[in-house]
Amino acid sequence: MSCNPEILRKVPLFALLDDDEITVLASQVEYRKFTPRQRIYKIGDPSKYAYILVSGVVKVTTVDEDQQEVILDQPGEGEFFGFSSMLSQTPHTSEAVTYEETECIEMDRNDIEVLLHRKPDAGLDLLITISKQFQTTQQLIRIRAARNPNELIEEDETFGEHVADIVASFGGSWGFIIFFAVILLSYTLLNIRLGHAAWDPYPFILLNLFLSMLAAIQAPIIMMSQNRQDKKDRLRSELDFDVNRRAHTEIQGLANKINLLNDKTNDIVDLLHQIKTLPNDLGECRNDT
Repeated sequence: MSCNPEILRKVPLFALLDDDEITVLASQVEYRKFTPRQRIYKIGDPSKYAYILVSGVVKVTTVDEDQQEVILDQPGEGEFFGFSSMLSQTPHTSEAVTYEETECIEMDRNDIEVLLHRKPDAGLDLLITISKQFQTTQQLIRIRAARNPNELIEEDETFGEHVADIVASFGGSWGFIIFFAVILLSYTLLNIRLGHAAWDPYPFILLNLFLSMLAAIQAPIIMMSQNRQDKKDRLRSELDFDVNRRAHTEIQGLANKINLLNDKTNDIVDLLHQIKTLPNDLGECRNDT
């Protein structure tokens, strides 16, 4: 369905176009209506078109390596989505789904070329749109990389492991040393003061039995805590490796996209130069005539 020129006037990118340019562009683009929960495009689809949101709600998402859905963008009215893939002519790396009745303007590369011929300054607005999408992607990478290993460890923690950590933490503190020293000193002084009536006279055989039992119980609990610490360290190293691997993959992907965008930017710059030099060429032709 053809687009009403008045709708195009409400798009910030087309606000500076004159009536003739708006009319030409309206004849080029398509006006599309989508129902709620309708998929506009999915990951891997050919990127023939880009879209401008007129009304409704659209969420652009992707799927990470954990098979979790991640929201890349939720464009507002008058904003683009699917633009980078359309320019580079690469398959979509994201999915766009409507969440209510939605109306969009559908554009292809030919429509962009017509726009640039008629309004070269619009190229800067397109570059700004692309830069916003890259900033969103970079922010997403930072958020996804900041996974807290302690939270993952606590999710799988059992009651026994929690108790072992508490015992090992208290047993290796100055609080335990001072508390235990006070108990031993009080015990020995009380038995010495009682003399023959003491329940555990010198050399404090009962006390030695208690200390042996305490050491026999405390040692395996501390070993349990040490084994758990080893698991924590191993999990942290695995998460670090996973983050580094993802970062390496994302950097390579971003480098490829940046190279493609540089090529497209150079094409736009060359096109702008051709448009600027066109009037001079026409003037020379008139002079020769």
